[in-house]
Amino acid sequence: MKVCLACEQRFDSTGWRCPQCGQMPQLYEGHWSFAPDLAKTNDGFSTEYFAQLTQLEAANFWFRSRNRLVIWVLQSYFPDSRSLLEIGCGTGYVLSGIQQRFPEKTLYGSEIFNEGLAFAAQRLPGVTLLQMDARQIPFEQEFDVVGAFDVLEHIEEDETVLSQMFQATKSGGGILLTVPQHRFLWSLVDEQAFHKRRYTQQELVKKVERAGFIILRVTSFVSLLLPVMMLSRMKRQIMRTDFNPVEEYEIGKVLNEILEKILTVEQGAIASGISFPAGGSLLVIAKRNGSGA
Repeated sequence: MKVCLACEQRFDSTGWRCPQCGQMPQLYEGHWSFAPDLAKTNDGFSTEYFAQLTQLEAANFWFRSRNRLVIWVLQSYFPDSRSLLEIGCGTGYVLSGIQQRFPEKTLYGSEIFNEGLAFAAQRLPGVTLLQMDARQIPFEQEFDVVGAFDVLEHIEEDETVLSQMFQATKSGGGILLTVPQHRFLWSLVDEQAFHKRRYTQQELVKKVERAGFIILRVTSFVSLLLPVMMLSRMKRQIMRTDFNPVEEYEIGKVLNEILEKILTVEQGAIASGISFPAGGSLLVIAKRNGSGA
C-alpha cells in the first residue's frame, strides 16, 4: 500500500497521485522523487564518494563479504520472501548481488541522493529506484523484507527510520540491518564518512524492539579482523590528517584476498550458529509478527 506524504492517505494504485489530495511526487530522470530538497546535498554523506565506490566495491573484500552475508540471511531467515526494499542503496552494489541470486524477487531501492541513483540505475535493470528520505517512507505493509546496510549510522533520527521500516514491512516479514559497531572504534574514519554514531549491540537491539520488531538474530561480524581494525583506527587518530574514507578500501590484491578468506571462514562460523560478541560491524535480523501489531 502507498502512503501520500502530503496528507497521509493510504491507497492502492498503479500511479502515485493521491486520490484524496491530488498530490504526487516529482519524476526525475526516470525515478520518483519524494524528497527533492535533499536529493543533491545533506549532512549524511558526500556525493563525491559514489564514483569511487562504484570502482571499488566489486573487488573489495569487505563489500564482497557483506554481500555474501546478506544473501545468506535472505536464504536462511526469509526464504519465502518475494519483495525487498533496500534503504540507502547507494550505487546499487548490494541489490545487484541480491538480484543475481534471487532473480524472482521484486526489488526496490531507495537513495536520498540523485547521484547515487544514477550509478544504481546502470547496475540494476528491472529494479524500481526511488529518491526518498528514509525518515518518510511512502509505503505501508508493502515489503516482505526491508534492509538497511550501513545506513542508520548516517542518520541522526535513526529511531524514526526504524519506525518507518516497521510501517513498510508486511506482517510476518522482517528487516535486516548492518551497522558499524563499538564506540571505542570511533575515529577520523567515522568523521570523514559522516557517521553520527557507532552502535553497541544493546543500543541497537533496544531501538529495533521499540520500533515494534521481534529480534531473530544478533551477531557481530568482521570479528576475526577486529585487532587489525583497531590498530588501523589508532593510527588514523594519531595522524589526524584529512583523508578520503574510501581510501581505507584501497589495498593490494594479495592482502585483499587474504582478508576475504578470513571473513569467509567467519561467515561459515556465523552460518553454523556462532554469534560473535565483538567485531567491527553488527548484524541484526528482526521480524514483524504475523498479527500486524
